[in-house]
Amino acid sequence: MKLDEISDNPGARKKRMRIGRGIGSGKGKTGGRGGKGQTARSGVRIKGFEGGQMPLHRRLPKRGFNNIFRLEFSEINLDRLQEAIDAKTIDAGAVINAESLVAAGVLRRSRDGVRLLGRGELKSKLAIEVHGATKSAIEAVEKAGGSVKILAPKKDEGEAA
Repeated sequence: MKLDEISDNPGARKKRMRIGRGIGSGKGKTGGRGGKGQTARSGVRIKGFEGGQMPLHRRLPKRGFNNIFRLEFSEINLDRLQEAIDAKTIDAGAVINAESLVAAGVLRRSRDGVRLLGRGELKSKLAIEVHGATKSAIEAVEKAGGSVKILAPKKDEGEAA
């Protein structure tokens, strides 16, 4: 077999339907959009429009509020941390913080900080620096002989300097 002899399975690639190319094509005239009106036009269809009746999303009352100063933490469990140590992606002797977790590929991004959660067991003695931790996580780390240092949150943009 040569590279120029390789091909897809029959029927794996289907040609797209070209609409609006004459009545004989089967998708001509209205081009699959039915008759006239708003739905036949391009870029005008209003989602949730109820023909002049007050739409449902405007009839229902608003609830709750969004806190603009809310901090989004990346969460990591103890079992995930132990897996990374077993796989030798994280050095158990060094201080484990947000940057080292991202560099090791355990976390994709640290957001406003890292929060340690207590699922799983820890076998290694670790020095961990995180922005938050649950009581069970702190107990498990200290039981394994390690230490947890809680850092101040990353962003304080809402407060006056």
